[in-house]
Amino acid sequence: MKTLRQLLADKGGPLVMVSPDDAVFHALQVMADHNVGAVLVLDGKQLVGIFTERDYARKVILYGKASRDTRVREIMSDKVLYVTPERSIDECMAIMTEKHFRHLPVLDDDGRVLGVVSIGDVVKETICQQQFIIEQMEKYITG
Repeated sequence: MKTLRQLLADKGGPLVMVSPDDAVFHALQVMADHNVGAVLVLDGKQLVGIFTERDYARKVILYGKASRDTRVREIMSDKVLYVTPERSIDECMAIMTEKHFRHLPVLDDDGRVLGVVSIGDVVKETICQQQFIIEQMEKYITG
C-alpha cells in the first residue's frame, strides 16, 4: 500500500503556493498557470490557509467582490485539515470523502509543507492499485 510520501515523490512538480497578502487575481493566475484547482497559502514557510476555486466562487463572485482588490487572506480557508506523509491513500480518500475536500495538504511532523494531494491524485492511485491486484489475480488463475 503506497503512502502519501511515495505518491508525492511520484507526482513531483513544484509546490504551488501564494502569500496571504497576494491579490485573489494573482492566486487565480497561479492556479491557471499550474492547471490546479487550489493553492496553498504560506506566510513564509508557515501554512496559514488554502485557496480553492470553491472559495473564489462562493466568497468573491457571489459577494460581488473584485479579484484584483481582494486579498487572499480575506477569503481563503484558514482552518486547514492536513495529513502526514505516512498516511495511506485509502485513509486520505476517506478523509476527503467525509469532509468533502478536493485538496489535502501534506505536512511533516515539524509542520513543514511537503505538498498537496488532490482527489484526482487519490482516485488515480486507487485505480492503479486495483489494476495491479487484478493483474496479479489473473496471473495466479492462469498459472
